[in-house]
Amino acid sequence: MSEFLFSVFPSENFIDLGLYQFGWEQCDPSHSFGPAARNHYLFHLCLSGTGRLYAENKEGKSVCYQIKSGQGFFLFPNQICTYIADRELPWEYVWIEFDGLRVKETIELAGFHPNQPVYKARYKDIYETMKEEMLYIVNHKNESPFHLIGHLYLFIDSLVRSSTSVQPGMGNRLRDFYIKEAFSFIEQNFQNDISVEDIASACGLNRSYFGKIFHESMGKTPQEFLISYRMTKATELLLLTDLSISDIGNVVGYSNQLHFSRAFKNVYQVSPRQWRNEHGGGKKRQEACRPPVKPDP
Repeated sequence: MSEFLFSVFPSENFIDLGLYQFGWEQCDPSHSFGPAARNHYLFHLCLSGTGRLYAENKEGKSVCYQIKSGQGFFLFPNQICTYIADRELPWEYVWIEFDGLRVKETIELAGFHPNQPVYKARYKDIYETMKEEMLYIVNHKNESPFHLIGHLYLFIDSLVRSSTSVQPGMGNRLRDFYIKEAFSFIEQNFQNDISVEDIASACGLNRSYFGKIFHESMGKTPQEFLISYRMTKATELLLLTDLSISDIGNVVGYSNQLHFSRAFKNVYQVSPRQWRNEHGGGKKRQEACRPPVKPDP
């Protein structure tokens, strides 16, 4: 019978690197998952046994990869995949699902993409460190979110350094400069009525070229990133303040409450008011954080 551990990370709106779910499983013979597609990056590390991965490449063709102990594989956002444990020697694996602003760039730096999803360690000692970080996260689900995110960074570091296909010269310094300039402009102006043209102009680029390099670096369009950034700020205000929904919409750049609520629901699948109620925000959070009143002597 299959044994497994599974945990969902309590989202704290980590933008640069976020953790979604993680777990461990000793699979039954021929146990399979899929075909399915994920919304984020998912990395499996095979601890023992073997199995097969069927994954769509960039051309949309399904390719079969044999994965054995000590190897791993990536599943990419919106990529249709199926993976199956061996009938005779079913695999045991640990997995982490994560995403963030610079994850696409980092994974590409390590040489992974839909046409190359398989991980093979170049350095055994760094591989062991990476494995330990994954198992630490899985076995310490009750630690604080910041604690687990710290170990996620250590996992990413070990993954990149131990990969057989690291491409150290891949980074584009000029492109990085433009992306940082865009981040800075958005951070300082997200509450205003800004457009992609405004962001591109602040970087000294035309809209078409700016949109191209931004999407290639971030895996999303400038407009998608701006909306995501505004919604993240909105959740902070919903959680930590007692501002009205309309006021929060104004603060994050939406003068029309209906437009704000619609954009918020597109991202979180619930209305701002429902999100606040579900997460104990506003007055509930303030009352929970208020120190108890000492009785008069």
